[in-house]
Formats: sequence, C-alpha cells, structure tokens
Amino acid sequence: MNENLPSVVIAGRPNVGKSTLFNRLTGTRRSIVTNEPGITRDRIYGTANWLGRSFEVVDTGGIVPEDRAAIPAEILRQAKVAIESAALLVLVVDARDGLTPLDEELARVLRRAGKPMILAANKVDSQRQESLTGPLHSLGLPVFPLSAEHGYGMDNMLDYIVERASLPSGGAAAPEIIPPQSEVAESAEGQVSANGARIPAPRKLETPIQVAIIGRPNVGKSALLNQLAGEERSIVSPIAGTTRDSVDTLVQHGEKIYRFVDTAGIRRKGKTTELSEKLSVIMARKSLERTDVALLIVDASQGVASGDATIADYAGQSGCSVIIVMNKFDLALESARKALEAEETKGNPDRVSRRAKAAESKTAKGYRPTSGKRTEEQSRSRSLRTLADPKSLMKEYETLVRGKLKFLAYAPIVFVSALTGENVGKLYPLIEHVAAARRKRISTGEINRWLKSVDLERGTSPATRKVKIYYMTQASSAPPTFVLFTNQPARLHFSYERFLENRLRESFDFIGAPIRFLQRVKERGHRERGHASVKKRRRGPS
Repeated sequence: MNENLPSVVIAGRPNVGKSTLFNRLTGTRRSIVTNEPGITRDRIYGTANWLGRSFEVVDTGGIVPEDRAAIPAEILRQAKVAIESAALLVLVVDARDGLTPLDEELARVLRRAGKPMILAANKVDSQRQESLTGPLHSLGLPVFPLSAEHGYGMDNMLDYIVERASLPSGGAAAPEIIPPQSEVAESAEGQVSANGARIPAPRKLETPIQVAIIGRPNVGKSALLNQLAGEERSIVSPIAGTTRDSVDTLVQHGEKIYRFVDTAGIRRKGKTTELSEKLSVIMARKSLERTDVALLIVDASQGVASGDATIADYAGQSGCSVIIVMNKFDLALESARKALEAEETKGNPDRVSRRAKAAESKTAKGYRPTSGKRTEEQSRSRSLRTLADPKSLMKEYETLVRGKLKFLAYAPIVFVSALTGENVGKLYPLIEHVAAARRKRISTGEINRWLKSVDLERGTSPATRKVKIYYMTQASSAPPTFVLFTNQPARLHFSYERFLENRLRESFDFIGAPIRFLQRVKERGHRERGHASVKKRRRGPS
C-alpha cells in the first residue's frame, strides 16, 4: 500500500474478472485467476502506469452484501476498508450476463461511499459485442466496454482515469518508498544557495526488508501479519486455506521499512487437488525467491510436523534467511497446566483405582519402596510442574524443534502468540539482525586469517587425499557465498562443509542466514610448473 498515490479500487460480484483486470493494469500476475468463484479474498495492492502517470490499484474479493457467512462477511469488510481511501471506484460486471440484481445492489452500496465511480463492462472481446453493454447504462455510470483478458478497450478506460481522477504527474516507474524517519542524508558539504543559505542534503531512499510469512494451513500466518501491521490486513478464520493470494503489506517500525508477504498455507502435493490451491502454493514458493527473511510459522500446540520440515527445506533452497516462529505458545502452555491440574487433582477414577490396586498388591507381597528413589508417579508430577513453567517449556520445545529441524540449526527460535500479541514485538529487532547478517561481507584478508587459525584436520572427509584449502574469499552476500580453492577435484563431502560452516559461524555473526560454498581446484603456478618440468628432464626418457 502506497499512501503517496491515489487509489483506484476494483470491486464487483464474484467471478466477473476483477483479478484479470488487476493483473492487466499492473502488468503482473499477482492475483490468482481461475474459473472458480471466490478465489480473491484479501486486498491485493499494485501500481499501474499510464501516459507517464502512476496510481495505485486495489483488487478486492467478490462482494455479496447480504451473505452473512464468515468469509464473505470478512471479504465485504476488507473491501470497505479499501473503498474508504479510494480516489476512484471501478465496478466490474460481466457484459455477457447483462445487468444482474446483484450488480444493481452492489452499485447502490458503492454509491453510499460518495466516491467517483465508473463501470467496466468486462468480457467484451470486439467492437461487435459492445451492444451487450446497452442495459448497463441504466445505472447512470460511465460505461467502458473492455476485455481484461485480451486488452480490448483498456486504453479508453485508462484515459478516463488519468483525466478525471486527481492523479499526480510522475515517471513511468513506480515511486520508491521514502521512510519519514529513516532518511540518511548524503554528503552536501560546500553546497550553498545564492543568498548564502546551505542547501539541505538529498534524502537517501530506504529499501524495505522483504519478509515472507510461510507455513502450513491454519497455523496463524494471517493473524501474525495483522499483529505486525497493527491493522486487520488479512482475513483470519479458523477455516484452513482462507488465504489464497500472497498479500503484500508495507509496515514502518521505528526507522525501518518492512514489506511483509502473507502467503497461502502449503500442503503436501498429494493433498492439493484444486487448481486454485496449486496456484497458491506456486505463488507462495515464488515469494520465497524475492524475500530476505522467511518467518516459518509452526503451531506449537501440535509440534513440528513433516510438512513444516518440507516448507523449511523450501526456504533453505531459496537462499533466504529463516526465523522459526512457534505460534500458539499460549495454547501449549495452557495444555501443560491442565495436565498438571489433572495430575494433582487425580480426577480420573480409573487411574486412581489402578494405582490403589497396584499399591495393595505390592503391600501384600511385602514390597517396600527404597528410600531416596522417586516413584514413577512422583517423577511424572515433577516433570509436569517443570513444563508448566513458561521458560522450562520453551527450553523443552527448543530441544524438540532442533531435533526435528537439524538442517536449520542456524535459525533462531521465537515463541509468540499471534492471538494475544505476546512476544510479537521481539520479531522486529530479530528480523533486522537476521537481515543484516544475510548481507554481511567479510574481507578476503580477514577470512584467510581465520582460515589459518582453523584446524582443518579435524574435519572428516572420505577423500583419498588429505584436504587442503589454500585460499578462501567471499564471492557474494544474500546469501553469504564463499569460494574455496582446494586440492580436491571433486566437491568436498557435506560433512566437511558442515564442519567449515560451524567454525565460520563461531567466529562471524551469520545468524539465520544459510551459508553456501563454491569449490575451485587451485591451478599450479609458474614456479610449480617449472619445478615439475626440471624433475621430468632429470629423470630422462622412460
């Protein structure tokens, strides 16, 4: 969302081509387009350019004003939020269906907002089909026959938007974000105006930190986005699979700008049968390719599942940094406390009778418990009391998470509750720290001094020759990538690379960032080749 640009909001009933029109205006494929109605649910923001002028385009979900079901009601509420800040409304109808009662009702609802409005008669593929728009003029709105899929008639509507809406002049490119508090002044020494006043230094544009929120369905991704954004940005529902499109949100926190991307829940390929869900998963994985930090959301009340490990592997392959967010920790803590209360009250009569019978049988046999040894019941009660403490439970959970996600040993773990907002504020400094570690660069001299201090013989490798690393340099950052010049023609064993990575992390701060190694075989220098030729001549002909 860009507050500096006027907003053009696309509205209409389900399955009339709003998302297709949004993609056509923005020149992207941000919104999912299928024949299935009700795909778009959240607000999708983009930027359009026409005749050197820019404006913001907002795609909303299909609106059914009288539908009181949970998700349609949330779609209507999300659309109303976008309409409140709109400079122009575009009501999209299906020209082939004519003017339906739902279109008339929706036009009345939009008129109450008091915003300028036009009508886009979609699915008119040629001039011969423009006669289909005749009944639509009864609404008293400017009607533009067009085809969002093929582009027919788009220029007439865009000319009207640019002429009638109060849009600022600007370049063809979308404007960059200038954070109000985080501008860094560039050097402007010696620049003075004609009257002797010093010219203020130009502002340096801040690049937002790209953060993707990923995870399985119904783990609290949208709820966490709303907590981070401080507003109801995404629809939150107990129904799994509520989020379909990837929802971008710009958030300023302190002196930093963050772009959060709420993605659809990712399930196993065998369980994704609908086309819309498959497209949602594809878009979610594409979001990882353009992100700096991925927040892997895990349901703490259920623990780490195999699906979480698969999604974590997707994040690792994309090269983005990872933060493991254990959401719904309040539910996990509540479950531990309930188990403790049940143990202390001994509310289950079956368990009480079984314990009593076991004690009687042991007494009849002359059994006496050895002093100083805890019974099984005492050990269980003590462990439950330990787990009822938040810090102890966090420590126990962290051990379990590290065991199941061993390949993400470098990723920090945060325990939050997106519902209550507990510990959500800790994510901002951690995201900034992880993003900085991802962009960290080490000079060649420093990295080779570190290399000399490492005992390379401690690394295990099945190579026939002893591994020698002659030289090392950092080729790139984001993610940190290092080039190794070795004596091995084949790639180093993964265990040896892991040994190097662990030693590297001990000396340098690469928290949350994956480290990659590229290998080169060191070529013999001029002196080495000369010595080899002398030795060959001394040996003589064979």
